[in-house]
Amino acid sequence: MTLKSFVAFAVWTVGAIAQEAVYKNDFQSAEIGKVPQDMMVIDGAFAVAAQGSEKFLELPGAPLDTFGVLFGPTEKENRTASARIFGTSKGRRAPTFSIGLGGVGGYKLQVSPGKKLLELYKSDAVKTSVPFDWQSGKWTHLEVTLKKAKEAEWKIEGRAWTEDSQEPAAPTITFTETEQPVAGRAYVGGSPYATTPIRFDDLYTGPAK
Repeated sequence: MTLKSFVAFAVWTVGAIAQEAVYKNDFQSAEIGKVPQDMMVIDGAFAVAAQGSEKFLELPGAPLDTFGVLFGPTEKENRTASARIFGTSKGRRAPTFSIGLGGVGGYKLQVSPGKKLLELYKSDAVKTSVPFDWQSGKWTHLEVTLKKAKEAEWKIEGRAWTEDSQEPAAPTITFTETEQPVAGRAYVGGSPYATTPIRFDDLYTGPAK
């Protein structure tokens, strides 16, 4: 094997291994009051908290802004990220929360209870949305997948369901992208508009389904 072919093989092998990399975190072994070292806080006073025997990552109800955390390996495409997220409303106010791929400027699947919508963002721009009936005080499952469909075309698919319902067989929301995605880590975040904490659990990212 020539040096050139060896380098090409090594690069391909590293890329293949990265595409298969899986990250999981249920916070059960995490230290309360801190953020796991393998996560990167973009902004916000995130910390591991507990209720009974269950641990989770919690974002306080104040201050009011948008906050997020990155987790898992840096990838560009053919990935899935998922999490369970819990929030409560207060009067007419409710939190927003999301999961994403491709870092802060990537694609985010966001529950927006004030609009009664499930929205798909690219960075700060809404690409598409569908009606969604969020339920206060119940865990919401979110899953987003970014995969290459064909040359110069990518599919972003999202699923959302409440803890006491079945995972939908078909995507809840879809979007077709023709601009090449940028590599980045998986993301979870939220805005505590109700001034109540937002909880995140069972973070996962791995190969696209």
